[in-house]
Amino acid sequence: MSDYQNNPPPPPAGANASDDNSLAMLVHLSGIFFSFIVPLIVWLINKDKPEKAFLNENSKEALNFQITLLIAYFVSGVLMVVLIGFLTYAVAWIACVVFSILAGLAANKGETYRYPVTLRLIK
Repeated sequence: MSDYQNNPPPPPAGANASDDNSLAMLVHLSGIFFSFIVPLIVWLINKDKPEKAFLNENSKEALNFQITLLIAYFVSGVLMVVLIGFLTYAVAWIACVVFSILAGLAANKGETYRYPVTLRLIK
């Protein structure tokens, strides 16, 4: 019995993939509240780990989308002088919520989601 306490059994083969799926889902959903911060941190931590390719790809995609949204928010802020910015800001925010949820659901299933109309600045 002491051998079991010193050497626990290895995790199941699919456990690591499931953890990566869940973390990728959280990366996408975190963009709704924390913008680019969480995708950036996860990408920086995992970018040099080949076994984390799925998580790396999802965090880059989420980071690119959040950077694109920051640009849209900035342009909307400038356009608020002529009132159209309020509409463009609302559209950008709704797009953030909808696309982040869709991406999170896809990541949880093990799929990589490609955000539409996104600048691919991080490759």
